[in-house]
Amino acid sequence: MLKGKTILITGAGGLLGSQITSSLVTKGANVIATDISVSAMSDKLEMLMDIKSELLTLIELDSTDEQAMKAFFSTQTELHGAVNCTYPRNKQYGNSFLEVSLDSFNENVSLHLGSSFLFMQQCATQFLKQQAPMSVVNISSIYGVVAPKFSLYDGTPMTMPVEYAAIKSALLHLNKYVTAFVKDSRFRVNSISPGGILDNQPEEFLAAYKNETHGHGMLSPDDMTGSVIFLLSEQAKYITGQNIIIDDGFTV
Repeated sequence: MLKGKTILITGAGGLLGSQITSSLVTKGANVIATDISVSAMSDKLEMLMDIKSELLTLIELDSTDEQAMKAFFSTQTELHGAVNCTYPRNKQYGNSFLEVSLDSFNENVSLHLGSSFLFMQQCATQFLKQQAPMSVVNISSIYGVVAPKFSLYDGTPMTMPVEYAAIKSALLHLNKYVTAFVKDSRFRVNSISPGGILDNQPEEFLAAYKNETHGHGMLSPDDMTGSVIFLLSEQAKYITGQNIIIDDGFTV
């Protein structure tokens, strides 16, 4: 479905971004993989794929740097798709709600939601320049759709950051804004909203989370790739401004 297509992946060195990058190359796409550190991205991707593949291009890019983002997009001739997997945050990110300072909250919203705005703005600019079909996919979350189930975190050092919930819910509406602004069937912006993804969480949390699902529990990064590939493909060519929830029934 994507053979020969050029797809941009930002945050390609992350847990989800690396898996999506590997899957897209397997499908024959030409992938431009970017992250803030090429060496760290290479290390992560090497665990999943051959990073010397002629279908893969690695580029150092800070998604929160407006000038760097604009400079990067100015060099692109044609992008068929783009997936934003970045997750920028400050060192205070993850504090409990009552301990979050206004400055820290504002900084995290600026970093994460602000860079997502910049990503979508530059994708829209790219589409208007190339005048060829382009599909954009953002990563939201189940906690951009429903309120957190805080009882899941009882007895663990974990919480659901307030910044995360605010950012991921805002991202869903930003998708709709951008598609309505461009208003061209050839330019699509959608999201996936993953449920919990395995990443060395405590066993007590994993057990509590599984009880809220239909039996599978936490998901793997690979469980997300099918929906991303679908949204990038021609099979989804009239789907825009939408959100696909992938959570084994957690939000039902």
